[in-house]
Amino acid sequence: MGDFAIFYEWLSFAARWTHVITAIAWIGSSFYFIALDLGLRKTPSLPPLAHGEEWQVHGGGFYHIQKYLVAPEFLPEHLTWFKWESYATWLSGFCLLAIIYYVGADIYLIDRNVLDVPQWGAIGISMASILLGWIVYNRLCKSPIGESQNGLMLVLFAILTAMAWGYTQLFTGRAAMLHMGVFTATIMTANVAMIIIPNQKIVVADLKAGRVPDAKYGKIAKQRSLHNNYLTLPVIFFMLSSHYPLAFATQWNWIIASLIFLVGVVIRHYFNTRHARKGNPHWTWAAAVILFLVIAWLSTAPKLPGSGGEEVASRAAEPFLSATHFAAASLAVQTRCAMCHTAEPVWPGIYEAPKNVILDNDIAVANHARDVAIQAGYSHAMPPGNVTEMTPQERVLLVEWFREGSGQ
Repeated sequence: MGDFAIFYEWLSFAARWTHVITAIAWIGSSFYFIALDLGLRKTPSLPPLAHGEEWQVHGGGFYHIQKYLVAPEFLPEHLTWFKWESYATWLSGFCLLAIIYYVGADIYLIDRNVLDVPQWGAIGISMASILLGWIVYNRLCKSPIGESQNGLMLVLFAILTAMAWGYTQLFTGRAAMLHMGVFTATIMTANVAMIIIPNQKIVVADLKAGRVPDAKYGKIAKQRSLHNNYLTLPVIFFMLSSHYPLAFATQWNWIIASLIFLVGVVIRHYFNTRHARKGNPHWTWAAAVILFLVIAWLSTAPKLPGSGGEEVASRAAEPFLSATHFAAASLAVQTRCAMCHTAEPVWPGIYEAPKNVILDNDIAVANHARDVAIQAGYSHAMPPGNVTEMTPQERVLLVEWFREGSGQ
């Protein structure tokens, strides 16, 4: 099992690396095409049916780009589809969700002080909520509400805020924030897979058959693309949030999540306006800074009475609690790590337990047995710089305790 823990850690790393690479490809191409689309200009020299054009320079050459709302009279044989970046991002992200939050549900997904459910129940709730998000969103877009762009955005914001609160009533704070990212990213990828690409394929098929395509397909795809544009920055925040307990380990994390959507909207509005040459709305940056300061304040705002709870041992922790080396291992961890990994850290400059990992009691140490072994036993990542002078003997002890508890 000790060897499996090493493999599992590298598997997680590989999935995360893949996810970051594909996300860069998707977001990069998305940002580029949004900027390109908004920067197109109408000129007298445009050919028939052309909507706009733009000159660009890159890589030592010039590009003359023309956009057609339907298509030119002549359609080249080779057509490049921008879809695999989106699909690969979602697939790699879901793999990462499964590797960390589903396999490690007892630690990372389930908070038994919030909702005491078996692993399969928590995983089922997670999957169902992700699917439900797309179904509700898609129906809204196709309903009369979808005819009003601003009205639809307000309804979507209310739904996203409600989901942020709902996730905090189901999962750990860390998982709740992460699920907001998955929930939103699923809508974005489904927009590409279920709406944008199919609509574009209908248009292409009509052109090849000599038919005039219906303009409604482009209009629908444009709406979904606009939504993806405004949702991108919040998704990135949620994906990064698991590394910052000030974002997720607070009673007000659901409000923080809702405000992040507003921050993302105003920032994208600035760039969209600039790319469209419609002005320079500096007020958006002031709004973003104010919202972010409110978020920072909420992250340390006093909790309401009764919001805390005693740590509960996970089912996976039981073998580690009864292991022969547990008492010595727990003492080593609490001696070397608990000054930071506690509810109120005493180490200078540390205000929240890193990643909200608490290691100041026996149950907490047992709950995080694998993380402790990886970070301080098999590797010397913790304590950082070995500032608390953990000895080689203590590191060996942590590995022996983990192997014993995991049955190796």
